[in-house]
Amino acid sequence: MTDAEVALVGGNVNAVVRAGDTVRRTAGPWTPTIQALLAWVRAHGVDGVPTPLGLDAQGREVLTYLPGVVGQGPEGGWVWPPSVLRDAARLLRAWHDASAGFPRDGAVWRLPAHEPDEVVCLNDVAPYNMVGGDGGLVGFIDVDMASPGPRVRDLAYLAYRLCPFAEDASAPAGIHPSQRLDDLVAAYGAEDGPTADAVLAAIPPRLRELAEWTEAHAASTGRADLRDHAAMYRRDATRLAAR
Repeated sequence: MTDAEVALVGGNVNAVVRAGDTVRRTAGPWTPTIQALLAWVRAHGVDGVPTPLGLDAQGREVLTYLPGVVGQGPEGGWVWPPSVLRDAARLLRAWHDASAGFPRDGAVWRLPAHEPDEVVCLNDVAPYNMVGGDGGLVGFIDVDMASPGPRVRDLAYLAYRLCPFAEDASAPAGIHPSQRLDDLVAAYGAEDGPTADAVLAAIPPRLRELAEWTEAHAASTGRADLRDHAAMYRRDATRLAAR
């Protein structure tokens, strides 16, 4: 018997469904690289990401389903405790350390690589790509945007979304972004990782690049609503650059 497919909503890029204990998503030229990357990182001790399972008969990428709910929307309040912030930083550090040795020859990436090529960045690590619940963080999903780059690039976007510094963040009262940034950096590894100042300085250029990508995606898909996202990224870039 074939498992019934249930659409997973919330994404702005791919068509994604759940079928039993698997997730099926649109594949592309980058999919073999991403599947190899996931296998590599998991083989190096990182289990907080899906297991790659190849392609299905329809040519879709198949991954294991991580149980839980995404960290946005009505059920996403689990992301705001300090313990989840620290666990996200530690999981990102583990991913970075494991990915540093991933072979780059022949790799195809969906997004451009950035120098210095220190690690393979997730490029979109944020509450909407985090899965968990009352027990805390389970893992990261939707890693098909990954590409080589500097550690601070990923930390900057995670800080933007989870500390948070984003205009559209729905963080509860009593959240202090600057203090959470210090905690994020400390959990990632303050001794040899980027400083809080470096992470904060990396957010505006990251947002400007994201605004350009989002505008192009809006034009190619006819998603006019995405232009509002791009405008927000530009406003936030300007505001944070002035800090």
